[in-house]
Amino acid sequence: MGLSIGIVGMPNVGKSTLFNAITNAGAEAQNYPFCTIEPNSGIVPINDPRLFILGEMGQSKEVIPAVIEFTDIAGLVKGASQGEGLGNKFLTHIREVSAIAHVVRCFDDDNITHVDGRIDPASDIETINLELILSDLDLAEKMHGTMHRKMRMVKDLETQQRFALLERIKDALAENIPIRHLELTPEEYTMAINMNFLTIKKMIYVANVSEADVITGNHYTQQVAEIAKKDNDEFAVISARIEEELSQFSKEEKKEFMAEAGIAEAGLDAITRKCFSLLGLQTYLTTGEKESRAWTIKRGDTAPKAAGVIHTDFERGFIRANIVTYDDFIANNGWKGAKEKGLLRQEGKDYVMQDGDIVEFLFNV
Repeated sequence: MGLSIGIVGMPNVGKSTLFNAITNAGAEAQNYPFCTIEPNSGIVPINDPRLFILGEMGQSKEVIPAVIEFTDIAGLVKGASQGEGLGNKFLTHIREVSAIAHVVRCFDDDNITHVDGRIDPASDIETINLELILSDLDLAEKMHGTMHRKMRMVKDLETQQRFALLERIKDALAENIPIRHLELTPEEYTMAINMNFLTIKKMIYVANVSEADVITGNHYTQQVAEIAKKDNDEFAVISARIEEELSQFSKEEKKEFMAEAGIAEAGLDAITRKCFSLLGLQTYLTTGEKESRAWTIKRGDTAPKAAGVIHTDFERGFIRANIVTYDDFIANNGWKGAKEKGLLRQEGKDYVMQDGDIVEFLFNV
């Protein structure tokens, strides 16, 4: 399952600096608006210490983490939904991601210009959210008109349901309410996702602060945290400059630097963890001499569906899953010890996967 995060925000808020740091992709980061024209993408391995412990225990030839794709989308400005700053093109790029990381400038620096000439996180958030809403409203009105014409000729249940949902969405957007804040049934949510709206995507606000404020935050980050809490969105504080510095270090140097600076968690890890939570994702693990590997699935997925992430044949011919929890696997030195202690479970088609399950799938095609 692919996880893609679109990094958005006003120009000069630190998006490209953050993107460079977490992907080492070398995207251009300059002190002028719209230096990012085409979106830059980078595939980044997800840090999961459990996986590397399994790899060492089983002397795996390969250790393959799950990955996340980050896309650095050009800075949005007021009027983007009408094409300001090449806005329509930039908004199209956002439609392709799983979730949105909205980077908000929460630092003062006279050497880095702000497109509006002032530092005001609440205003920046309002500007971006409004442009996303206006873009969705335009799309909803067009789809609503098309569906209304179709209703004159075809009045099947699915068409009626889509039309009713579009009316709700259109009315909410007209009141500046993002679609993700509506109470939708699972069926309505699936229908809305397939309509390719922007404001249905989960949002994490990333407050970018100076190096001095990365531990404590500041009065700007308090504003962002309050907005995120009110809207039931996620929130994280990072320093893009520190992340940029960390990206140049070895694993041991990174640990040492973070310990000395009092940083408990790297920005990339915090963003990834919170995006997993937002999107309802979790990880299961497979391990052996050939490889130890992490697989991303949705919370609530059954064993056959999880098996299908490895290969569709595994899901189609699923027989059962041998499962040990990660803690039991480590405590008993692997499959053999866990089995001897009666900790290896044989689960069938109805088993709901849990984060950290270590699995062997049995299948027959």
